[in-house]
Amino acid sequence: MSTVVSKPVFRTILALSAVLLSAGGCASESDDANHPLPRREKDAALKWAKDYTAYMARITDVQLTPSTAKVHFEACIGANDEVAEDGRYSLFYYVNSPALATEHTHVVRTLRRELSEQGYEVTGYREFKNAHESAVFRAGNKENAYRVTAETVGSGKTKPQALSFSVRTPCMLPPGAKQQQF
Repeated sequence: MSTVVSKPVFRTILALSAVLLSAGGCASESDDANHPLPRREKDAALKWAKDYTAYMARITDVQLTPSTAKVHFEACIGANDEVAEDGRYSLFYYVNSPALATEHTHVVRTLRRELSEQGYEVTGYREFKNAHESAVFRAGNKENAYRVTAETVGSGKTKPQALSFSVRTPCMLPPGAKQQQF
């Protein structure tokens, strides 16, 4: 099964992304451990992650395989290994594409170009060279600490190579929760 995003949905994703990208900072942007965290319900964060990976697939002309999607809500761990008890979390979401390895370089080149224009800073990049190498694109948005990735997964020897799209959110707090102070 593949994911196809229509033009109206695509425009909605772009608009939603702009709103989410402007929605406050993250504690990691400040040395202040009590810096206000961005607020978002887990369901809304997951929806954004799904929509954004679909957007990345769409702009690179590849399909996604929804059955490969994995969702990981994780506790936020502080600089001194502290874990707050106020409900804060970060989300790591990924989904694979069956795109052939020969397409991976095109995908990472396109993402590097398109997302750089949208405020993402490339933090890692490698083009596919052979069966023992992989294509990698990693970028982060300084304004809001969202990180996105597209990379070759699978060895090609024992596991078929696929392309994985992922999103990692900054530490966020559910609306209405009182932020714990340290």
